Amino acid sequence: MNILRPIIYVILLATAMARSYAAPVKIHGKITDENNEALEFVTVKVTGTAIGATSDLDGNYSLSVTEADTIRLSFTCIGYEESHRRLIEPKGDVTVNVKMTPATYTLGEVNVTDYRKQTDGMQMIDLGQQRLVPDVTGGSVESIISTMAGVNSNNEMSNQYSVRGGTYDENSVYINGIEVYRPLLVSSGQQEGLSVINPDMVGSVSFSTGGFPARYADKMSSVLDITYREPEAFEGSVSASLMGGSIAIGTASRRFSQLHGLRYKSNASLLSSMESKGEYDPKYFDYQTNLTYKFSDKLKATFLGNIAINNYRFKPVNRTTKFGTSTDAKEFTVYFDGQEKDRFETFFGALNVSYRPDNKSEYTLLASGYLTNELVAYDISGEYWLDQAGTSGSDSGDAIGGELGVGRYHEHARNRLRASVFSLGLRGAMGLGKHNLSYGATFNHETIFDRSREWELRDSAGFSLPVDPDALRVIYNLDSRHDLSSNRISFYAEDTYRLSTSAGYFNINGGVRFSYWDFNREFLVSPRASVGFVPDKAPNWSFRFATGLYYQSPFFKEYRMPVTDGDGNTVIQLNSDIKSQRSFQLIFGTDYTFRAFDRPFRLSAEAYYKLLGNLIPYEVDNLKVVYSGVNQTSGFATGIDMKLFGQFVPGTDSWLSFSLMKTSEDLNGVKVPRPTDQRYSVALFFTDYFPKFPKLKFNLRGIFSDGMPTTAPRSSRDKGYFRAPAYKRVDVGLAYGLLTPQSDGESRSGFWRHFKSIWLGLDVFNLLDISNVSSYYWVTDVNDIQYAVPNYLTRRQINVRLTVDF
Repeated sequence: MNILRPIIYVILLATAMARSYAAPVKIHGKITDENNEALEFVTVKVTGTAIGATSDLDGNYSLSVTEADTIRLSFTCIGYEESHRRLIEPKGDVTVNVKMTPATYTLGEVNVTDYRKQTDGMQMIDLGQQRLVPDVTGGSVESIISTMAGVNSNNEMSNQYSVRGGTYDENSVYINGIEVYRPLLVSSGQQEGLSVINPDMVGSVSFSTGGFPARYADKMSSVLDITYREPEAFEGSVSASLMGGSIAIGTASRRFSQLHGLRYKSNASLLSSMESKGEYDPKYFDYQTNLTYKFSDKLKATFLGNIAINNYRFKPVNRTTKFGTSTDAKEFTVYFDGQEKDRFETFFGALNVSYRPDNKSEYTLLASGYLTNELVAYDISGEYWLDQAGTSGSDSGDAIGGELGVGRYHEHARNRLRASVFSLGLRGAMGLGKHNLSYGATFNHETIFDRSREWELRDSAGFSLPVDPDALRVIYNLDSRHDLSSNRISFYAEDTYRLSTSAGYFNINGGVRFSYWDFNREFLVSPRASVGFVPDKAPNWSFRFATGLYYQSPFFKEYRMPVTDGDGNTVIQLNSDIKSQRSFQLIFGTDYTFRAFDRPFRLSAEAYYKLLGNLIPYEVDNLKVVYSGVNQTSGFATGIDMKLFGQFVPGTDSWLSFSLMKTSEDLNGVKVPRPTDQRYSVALFFTDYFPKFPKLKFNLRGIFSDGMPTTAPRSSRDKGYFRAPAYKRVDVGLAYGLLTPQSDGESRSGFWRHFKSIWLGLDVFNLLDISNVSSYYWVTDVNDIQYAVPNYLTRRQINVRLTVDF
């Protein structure tokens, strides 16, 4: 042992000297919060040493440490949970990006939390356990969006929405920074199927109802920006219900992560609650994947893929609709023959390659392709009777009230559309002191193949309408045949400047967007700016102001111009002189955070005014938006949106929103409201546990909103309109936690250790069983009086579901 002792001392001394001369490891990265916003003043320490650093205003940090087998880092910040990272045999430059989780401080029985203050045009939305929320569309993100202030959705079967008086086509949707599109021929919620967003794969959600920055495309109303998550380990979820199911699986290694989502939906039982009885056979399928490969700490590639196939088949048999008032009730009865077969196929792929040479700059190359193949085909004939309620078409003419109208109709359509959009883009971002600069350029190539043929034959009281003694004429006939190829180029640059002063915190964003489209040879310049302020002496308050000139760059539906000849035939022409619709926006908003009932609350309010020009008039029939194809009107939209947030379940928001709005446009010299003029709206999204049953969760989603202006087919509001009844709907759900998420210090053993949670749910859709109106079918009686027969949406329905996370 005496001989070995000096040898051991020499080995230890040599090891110590080797470590002292080892190459240093440079560790750097960016620290963000749960909404991917930069965090400043985060303390970063190397465990067991005095080495440390603090993140700057942009969330960046950097430190150097001697090489070691294992380096442990700790990240601490007031208001956030402490985070730890372990590096195994690190060498050279190492990037460690960290996302901090807000902390909950337990003081006896008081949980102290706070809401993030909104200081820009985008609001972060915490979906929480949105998959447990009762929703006809299957837990979609859009069902949550539709309860936001300023957002309108009057059809529970659809994922489409309008924002502050805009159309369904004025909303941009991004997934992982790539703009995605929806099918173009959808005219009803029955056809629509699954949302383009898979809620099982969503990592973060940001949304803007106006005043959004220049990096977002030329749309006038809103932006929904989705980022899919990157798994850090093996994870999965399975959901099954009476209306379909879904599965999501994710895995991760040191360099590669993958997330796959598969969904299937068949809501035949829900559709059977509608008044049109028959054989409903809807089948909706969707597969999505999000793959990420890290070549190094500076270079990574991400691929997003989507295949969606939605089939809708319907063989109607009969329908009976009662409508009118208590003193003038009517009954509409139809016996059908024929069927409808619709098919919507969507294929989408996007590749992002990002290079980050240092912690203050990043460059991204994007390439994407979108293809939609759509077919809407129906041949449906019907014989109808319109009677005073209490009589029938087969009754004697001496019956009280008697028969008002009898007739036949035949509707035919063969509409085919193939559209593709191929995009190539480059984006960059860099930090210069307190400035964050970003810029980007995109090239789009669009091709459209359109073959549409529609006609309707209507026979009233033995006469074909319109009546012509010399020929058989149809009441409606449309033909459209087009092949189009066009290119779009866009460029944007914006700067975000954050400043802390003795007065408070400022967040200033300014940018400009340029775009050109070779179809109409139009060049657009869209300046946008916003300012956010949190006063130092009143930190519970925050204020924001946004303004900008926004454009609605026309897509295929907007520049289809119907031209009618002397015989009533309508031919669609493409208007190459079409111009982008324009919206100059002024938005002022404020937030106030406070505590009540030992819970955090936030009250938000926004007032806005939008001056609209170069408008393309349109009318809405269910979900079908029919444009005039010509810039011919101007108008405005103004209103106020208010929202009260509260947390009744830790980590999950509930809210009550209220909106008032007024819109107007000058249509052929007549002042009329816009077709999406929703004068008032109240929405409630509520989640809570039962006090004595903590495993039992209650969810409620309710909407009460004004009806929108409606016109007769192929007419316009300047000739006359009326408002549909208000939309009133309440969906409730109960979810029982067979296995609830683990709390701190809790552990599981055996088979159940593989599961995070298991929930069994019971949903009641349309709890109050209210008949809401989606559109109208127009009938002409023998006295040439037109009646608007309401087409009602779904009635009360029960759903059972099982949700498993592992």
